[in-house]
Amino acid sequence: MRLLLVEDDLLLGRGIVDAFTRQGDTMDWLQNGRLGLEALRSHSFDLVVLDLGLPEMDGVEVLRQARQLGIDTPILILTARDQVQDRVRGLDAGADDYLIKPFDLDELNARIRALLRRRAGSTSPKIELHGICVDPASREVTFQGEVVNLSRREYALLLEFLQYPGRILTREQLVERLYSWDERVESNAVEVHVHHLRKKFGSELIKTVRGVGYRVDKAS
Repeated sequence: MRLLLVEDDLLLGRGIVDAFTRQGDTMDWLQNGRLGLEALRSHSFDLVVLDLGLPEMDGVEVLRQARQLGIDTPILILTARDQVQDRVRGLDAGADDYLIKPFDLDELNARIRALLRRRAGSTSPKIELHGICVDPASREVTFQGEVVNLSRREYALLLEFLQYPGRILTREQLVERLYSWDERVESNAVEVHVHHLRKKFGSELIKTVRGVGYRVDKAS
């Protein structure tokens, strides 16, 4: 899961990034609204956590312009503005959810999972395909009923494939989904992670589409 945080509070921003990185997610962090909008225009994210009181461009304006550009990425507002009119203004500008500071990280995580389920058109809290079951809340992965231990990158890559079965994902797309801007990426990183997943779930799970990328088939 690749997330974008747009938050100018340095202490809070570091805390959120550290928490999500430790649990295995990829999170990029920007500290003003203008850069946040530019990132939304040029990169693909699963979800955006957006403050409202930002320098250079207010969060509501970021929302408005993003939606006017046709960007449909789920956006969760995270702000200290707790008046009803502020919530209404943010939601009417295109936000998908609203969380008031101070907040609990467990609730932020739960709201993000709910938004991603809604976007995927799923009501189930778990993802199941080809004998694999992933519980995003606990991050437990089982295969044919047995628990499988995965590294942070392996988990993120598996989730990417299971969320988009049948879709061909290029190496470049996978690198963008697995690594933040400031991380160094080895040239064969994706191939190594794919190899490890094949060893754990069978060689037929991830298909190589020569000259294009990889895919996991839909359920038959």
